[in-house]
Amino acid sequence: MRADARRNHERLVAEARAAFAEHGTEASLEDIARRAGVGIGTLYRHFPSRDALLEALLRERFDTLAAQAREAPATRDALLSWTRTLTESSTAYRGLVTAFLTTLRDESSALYASCKAMNAAASDLLARTQKAGEIRPDLEPSEFLTLTYGIAWADEQVAAPPRRDRLLALLFDGLRPS
Repeated sequence: MRADARRNHERLVAEARAAFAEHGTEASLEDIARRAGVGIGTLYRHFPSRDALLEALLRERFDTLAAQAREAPATRDALLSWTRTLTESSTAYRGLVTAFLTTLRDESSALYASCKAMNAAASDLLARTQKAGEIRPDLEPSEFLTLTYGIAWADEQVAAPPRRDRLLALLFDGLRPS
């Protein structure tokens, strides 16, 4: 990438991060381009879609979460800790949980591969924790992820102080093996 193109890319990513933090994932792409000091055409040359821009912001986070899941010990506490980190990451920008769930149904999305890899690592951690007898064996990975993303979504919707930790504690109490 040429030096000027690299600078534009970096400014777009920085402004997107700020705009998404302030306005959520539906922040105006035109506003992001304007704040970065480039035209909307330049934004679309670097990021052909909103998903591509989100993927640029989130790929590293997803890769880190996947690596943490792969390296975590097969214990209930490790799974809870990882799940807490996932739910915190999922609410970094308003609307992000919905973007995740939409992405997982669209294989053409720029975010699909990153989300899929992270969810696969989570499923493996769950399976290892179940095999160790730390989590009830009848829980399916898709159910676990639905519950996890549901907690993140609910936490995002409530204007009150975050209830994420309380909801996760209740979930994990229900996941104890009988």
